[in-house]
Amino acid sequence: MAFWKERVERSVRSVLDDGSRLQAPAVAKYVDKMRRAHPDETPAQIIARMEKLFLIAVTGSGTAVGAAAAAPGVGTAASLAAAGAETAFFLEASALLTLAVASVHGIAPTDDENRRALVLAVALGDSGMDIVERTVGHSAKNWGTLLTNRIPGIGSMNDNLLKKFITRFVAKRAALMAGKIIPAGIGAVIGGAGNRVLGKGVIANSHKAFGPPPAHWPAKQLLIEPDPQPSIES
Repeated sequence: MAFWKERVERSVRSVLDDGSRLQAPAVAKYVDKMRRAHPDETPAQIIARMEKLFLIAVTGSGTAVGAAAAAPGVGTAASLAAAGAETAFFLEASALLTLAVASVHGIAPTDDENRRALVLAVALGDSGMDIVERTVGHSAKNWGTLLTNRIPGIGSMNDNLLKKFITRFVAKRAALMAGKIIPAGIGAVIGGAGNRVLGKGVIANSHKAFGPPPAHWPAKQLLIEPDPQPSIES
């Protein structure tokens, strides 16, 4: 368990700190790509579409890793390595969805610490919200907006968010990982279904964080010139 926890912590830090796809311009281009593909859709419809693609992606990755365990010649070590890589994919997909939904709501943190706090707090849900509100000193109906400005003590807050996230995430993913490596195809079912449940949790938390989406797109909002990004495809 200690090794797995260490591996997850490295994956979390790597996704949050080194994920170029999670930078503000890349996230904006992803949202813009969705809007260009579906120009008549409202912000709510675009968010729903991104959530659907997210669930398809994480369910598929969980199923694939579970199915790999049934392949002849694949040992437990190889299965665990694949599960670790898939965990990193789940984290990055969750972070991309969170920041994309935030962008639709007009929230685009460019500071690394604010972006990290937003992703971790949404992943944690109510407990993440509590940590943010205690640090800021007040609550907000749509608490995701609390992370739009620089927050005194945000580094310490992020350490608390990260520790809580890793403890909770390891507990959930360890059980799911054990199920994924069960052979005879059972792992594929467990992996896909488990990832879908966790993915729905991320979606529910983002709804709490940002509240109802805006009814219309800003009138003067300019679309960004197309620039292919390796993201969840529409």
